[in-house]
Amino acid sequence: MTRALALHPDRLLPADPTTRGIARALYAEVADLPIVSPHGHTDPRWFADNAAWSDATQLLLAPDHYIFRMLYSQGVDLDALAIPHRGGTPATDPRAAWRLFADHYHLFRGTPSQLWLDHVFAEVFGMDVALESATADRYFDTIGEKLASDAFRPRALFDRFRIDFLATTEGAQDSLDAHHRIQASGWQGRVVTTYRPDGVIDIEHEAFVPAMRRFAELTGEDVYSWRGYLAAHAKRRADFRAAGATATDHGHLTAQTANLSTAECEVLFARIVGGDWTPADAELFRAQMLTEMARMSVADGMVMQLHPGAYRNHNAALFASHGRDKGADIPTRTDYVHALRPMLDVVGNERDLTIILFTLDESVYARELAPLAGHYPCLRLGPAWWFHDSPEGMRRFREMTTETAGFYNTVGFNDDTRAFLSIPARHDVARRVDCGFLARLVAEHRLQDWEAAELAQELTSGLVRRAYRVDAPSSSPMGSDFKMCDSVAA
Repeated sequence: MTRALALHPDRLLPADPTTRGIARALYAEVADLPIVSPHGHTDPRWFADNAAWSDATQLLLAPDHYIFRMLYSQGVDLDALAIPHRGGTPATDPRAAWRLFADHYHLFRGTPSQLWLDHVFAEVFGMDVALESATADRYFDTIGEKLASDAFRPRALFDRFRIDFLATTEGAQDSLDAHHRIQASGWQGRVVTTYRPDGVIDIEHEAFVPAMRRFAELTGEDVYSWRGYLAAHAKRRADFRAAGATATDHGHLTAQTANLSTAECEVLFARIVGGDWTPADAELFRAQMLTEMARMSVADGMVMQLHPGAYRNHNAALFASHGRDKGADIPTRTDYVHALRPMLDVVGNERDLTIILFTLDESVYARELAPLAGHYPCLRLGPAWWFHDSPEGMRRFREMTTETAGFYNTVGFNDDTRAFLSIPARHDVARRVDCGFLARLVAEHRLQDWEAAELAQELTSGLVRRAYRVDAPSSSPMGSDFKMCDSVAA
């Protein structure tokens, strides 16, 4: 006997009847607002080519590390799930991989992954029975049939999901060809890129050397000299802005920044490109480049996002066999107060600069991040991220930051996902949780009902649009006041 799949209309809303009624009213006002997705990792080729996805495994299972890290933790072999490895994609029958996933779907009970997936199954594909061993083939066939139709091609789903703005993420060394093809296609969907320079900043990344070669080819600059290297970043940032980018993104291990003199920068960079560097040099170089990127953002208007605190590829054996992004990244303790001080000494009081801070270390919400964002004009707090992108994580974020930073020093929600079909689900979760939090404040007579209604709109749409400059005209080229390091212009 199969079990029914039904999404309760009050899911995630408060259990208390009075507060739930207030939350329902707030949610009704924002539930259908267009989605602004200002930071994510969907593939822009999906929207450039508008080709049909082949099957449920290719679309929903193989790219989603939230799913296969849970299965791996229970001993499920990644090759049996059709997860790509360093040698390519295993010759695994997609249907067999999906059946294996369905056999283990119970592992996701109580997790945000189940919330997102059930939303996708019910709302996107119209499934009315739960995913389990007995329904695996029904799911696989139904999803496959629908993916073959024009209504389920990427652009049609983009429009169906009411996505107003979606940002992907590309590296400084990456081609922007897919974005150029989207722009030339005449399609009205707004898909833009985000500048992620980590590949040519992190000397400890195994692909740093070829990334630098490609960086040089794309810019025509001498990227092995300090001045040429910074000029290359300026050129690439301009290329990204021309492709619609409003933001940069930096995924460093720590939040460490530095403020070296020009001479010190040149000496350090010579060690970096000369191969005579130490791990301390690598960290100092990343730290200095955060300050350099902040300076460039002052000049060109790009919003800067800092995503620190993930110990990448903790499982050495899995990294050797399958490479990066296979669910083995683990959160670490992160300092912000001392780490950000050198950069904030340079740009902290810039009113036209926006630096959005994220964390995987929830212990710093109230102690460090909220006080920092509650003081410096340039700082804003990004939403609960990655491991904390969950109902409980979102509530903890609001509870631990609001009293010091308020709502208006935050930036709404972003989904930060590779899983395109889960974007509406993730935004729906955030809207429900925020409305529940606001409803509690109203029920406790800490907010007027009209204030909560305004805030629900702001948390859903207003804050993210302003923070990421979604509705602003394209940034102008760098002005003559741009300075590389502290005195290059001199």
